[in-house]
Amino acid sequence: MNIQDKVVVITGGSSGIGKAAAIELVKQGANVVINGRREQALVDAANEIDSTGAHVAYVAGDISDPQVAERLIGEALSRFGRIDTLVNNAGIFIAKPFTDYTEADFESVLSINMAGFFQVTQRAVSEMLKAGSGHIVNITASGTTEQPLKAVPSVLAALTKGGLNAATKSLAIEYADKGIRVNAVAPGITKTPMHSVETHDFLAKLHPMSRMGEAQDIVDAIVYLESAQFVTGEILHVDGGQNAGQW
Repeated sequence: MNIQDKVVVITGGSSGIGKAAAIELVKQGANVVINGRREQALVDAANEIDSTGAHVAYVAGDISDPQVAERLIGEALSRFGRIDTLVNNAGIFIAKPFTDYTEADFESVLSINMAGFFQVTQRAVSEMLKAGSGHIVNITASGTTEQPLKAVPSVLAALTKGGLNAATKSLAIEYADKGIRVNAVAPGITKTPMHSVETHDFLAKLHPMSRMGEAQDIVDAIVYLESAQFVTGEILHVDGGQNAGQW
């Protein structure tokens, strides 16, 4: 596989899986453009990803805002000349009993997990069609969508991340003959700032392998899919066995 000089756009790139993916891809020779809501967090992440600034750019703002999505794609084109890969990593997770969700919870989760995906992916695909090639990787979810856990009620994650799993296959078929591949990585519960340290022991026990995922586990899957030129429409479960069955 050759990642050298590829241009990769990553949403949710200021921390966790997104930042880890950006660091690894730059190490392998890629140029990355990251997005997140908080500008200072993006500045700090960009310095960690590439202290020289030569291979990283960033755009701050809510990715569900069409203007932010437009700026993000525009930054990739103006800074690096094209878009080879989009990693839709931005997402939020709220675990609550169904009747405890508020209208604000509903709007927030759908805004980031689905509207954000729509706005940036539509613009990225338009550019990929011009180039005749491209790759989209959606970061979805495993246990909450396909093997729900009674201990972690999270229907809004099932609604949105499960929807992205379905959209992955739909887009893969739509663009299979246009040189654009579309895949997903469905993580188990992964150690990121989303989960406080005091919850880790409980969350680890929800996986058959009895541990949480590490960000690098997900990054390895992204890198694999980037190299797998005959793979499209795949939902790659990196979940410590959650998708295989109840534990």
